[in-house]
Amino acid sequence: MSVKGSNTTSDYIDYEKLMFQAEKLIQYKKTRTIGTYIIIAINTGLRCSDILKLTIEDLKNDTLTIQEQKTKKYKTIAINDRIKEVIRKIGIISGSPFITQKGTIISIQHLNQELKKCIKVKGLKISSHSLRKSFGRRVFQQNNESELSLVYLSEMFNHSSVSMTKIYLGIRQQELNNVYLTL
Repeated sequence: MSVKGSNTTSDYIDYEKLMFQAEKLIQYKKTRTIGTYIIIAINTGLRCSDILKLTIEDLKNDTLTIQEQKTKKYKTIAINDRIKEVIRKIGIISGSPFITQKGTIISIQHLNQELKKCIKVKGLKISSHSLRKSFGRRVFQQNNESELSLVYLSEMFNHSSVSMTKIYLGIRQQELNNVYLTL
C-alpha cells in the first residue's frame, strides 16, 4: 500500500501470461490463494479491496452484485467460466478463498508481496493493481482497440471520462510513443 498522496504506478501484464501463471499457482496448496486471486482479478477488473471480500458462494452464481468499497457505487458483474472453473478446482465449498494459514483474510500488503514473488516480469512494477490494468488492456485489445471499448471500460472502472481511462491504461503514452517511432 502506498503512502497517502504519493504517486505510484503499476504496469499491466499480458492476460494469457497471467492465466498461465495462475493455473500453475493453483496446483499447489501454498500458492493456491495467489493463483485464485489472479484469475478473479483479471476476469473481473475489480479492485483488490473488493475481491478480498468475495466468498465462494458469491462466485458460484452467474452474476455478482457488489458495492465497491472505494466509490460506494453498486456494480453487477457476470461470472465467467474461467472463474467458475478455478472455484471448482480449488475445492473450497464455502467461505473466502483468500484465507491465510492463520485463518484470516490475506492483507493487501501481503498479497502484493506474494504477487511480486510469483509474477516476475523484468522491468515491470507489479502490484494487485497491475491485474486490474491487465483486465482493462484485455478488454481493449479484444474489442479491436475501439473507442467503444474505452467507453465500456470507463464505466466499468467508474472513471469520470474516457480520456482518464486511456491515461490509466497507458494508451495515450503508447500512442505518443508511436508518433515518435514512425518519424
